[in-house]
Amino acid sequence: MIVSDPGALGFDPEAFARIDQWLADTYVDPGLLPCAQLLVAREGVPVHFTSQGVHRAGGGPLREDAIFRIASMTKPVTSIAFMMLVERGLTSLDTPVHRIIPELEHVEVYESGGQGAPLVTRPPDRPMLMIDLLRHTSGLTYDFQRCSPVDAAYRERGLIALRGELGLERFVAALGEVPLEFSPGTAWTYSVSTDVLGLVVQRLSGTRFEDYVEQRIFAPLGMADTGFEVPPDKLDRLTDAWMLDPELGTIVYDRGADSSWSRSPDFLSGGGGLVSTTADYHLFCRMLLGGGTGQGARLIGRKTLDLMTRNHLPGGADLTELSRSMFSEAIYSGQGYGLGFGINTDPAKAMAPGSAGEFYWGGIFSTYFFVDPVERVSAVFMTQLMPSSTYPVRRQLKTMIYSALL
Repeated sequence: MIVSDPGALGFDPEAFARIDQWLADTYVDPGLLPCAQLLVAREGVPVHFTSQGVHRAGGGPLREDAIFRIASMTKPVTSIAFMMLVERGLTSLDTPVHRIIPELEHVEVYESGGQGAPLVTRPPDRPMLMIDLLRHTSGLTYDFQRCSPVDAAYRERGLIALRGELGLERFVAALGEVPLEFSPGTAWTYSVSTDVLGLVVQRLSGTRFEDYVEQRIFAPLGMADTGFEVPPDKLDRLTDAWMLDPELGTIVYDRGADSSWSRSPDFLSGGGGLVSTTADYHLFCRMLLGGGTGQGARLIGRKTLDLMTRNHLPGGADLTELSRSMFSEAIYSGQGYGLGFGINTDPAKAMAPGSAGEFYWGGIFSTYFFVDPVERVSAVFMTQLMPSSTYPVRRQLKTMIYSALL
């Protein structure tokens, strides 16, 4: 990775050296994280890159061109794809979802019951809108939240576990048979909303979802190593993925050599299905920092992106006020949610350096990115340990990156 002089772009190179040593001493060498890559850029220009740890269990060092499972860092990509269709006049943020997904027209809202008793439901206060899918105020959930009878119903029906067998169309139809956790627009829960949004993109565009993001986003930006499947000639670049087991410790979850990502997926997850590289995702971040334009290609309008990166939680609330999630890829204090991104609304409440208006997200394998349009800084962090709540490495890294600013 070729990087520019950090001092010329307002960073202290000695501070970057301390970050690298800290990553090694705190996480990589003790084996808490199997690997780590960090790319920091200003004005879209890389000023620091580090690559540490192992590529695969028992193997050699992490490759600079390693391919990582980025999980929920797929969500901003899908959200950009949807907003490109809004710009074409094919839909709008206040369009009811059932206009495109009629399978969800008659879904009701949970009211009572569970734990063996039938679920009692009622009609929603208003229809689910497209904006609800983008900002996770739809009433949908994830089965791993474990905080309501609704996510328990997801588990009982095996909705998430069976996505590969159901496929995207049947999965979304099955969601219409389970109540919503709340009436759309009244609360926030991290959810399968962006998977539903992927189907919206597919139906509105008349193009397979994977083809749409390849043709309209990845190819124009030169993201040649990003997709829903790793081809055979690149499989040696796919890392192993690890998970922390409460009894066994850190174990391999998905082996790169025979990974499920080496096969064409039956379920195209707009919420978490992509693999990518640090360099590729940097190109995506550079487009975001460039107001929707990158590599000479204009993907989305500057004012559309400005709209996406504002806090859209009802009443201007932060996540502490509206969230019902047990888990998400964000801290909650001082954080809002935009149209596909977490939004830093108040660094003081977040109790960490940053800028109001900074936007970001992460993935379950502990990957992370942020874009700061005030300081013109972006960063991409890649590793492969699940769950992402295991260590506070992302918050720590962000603090250290900001401390490197001169």
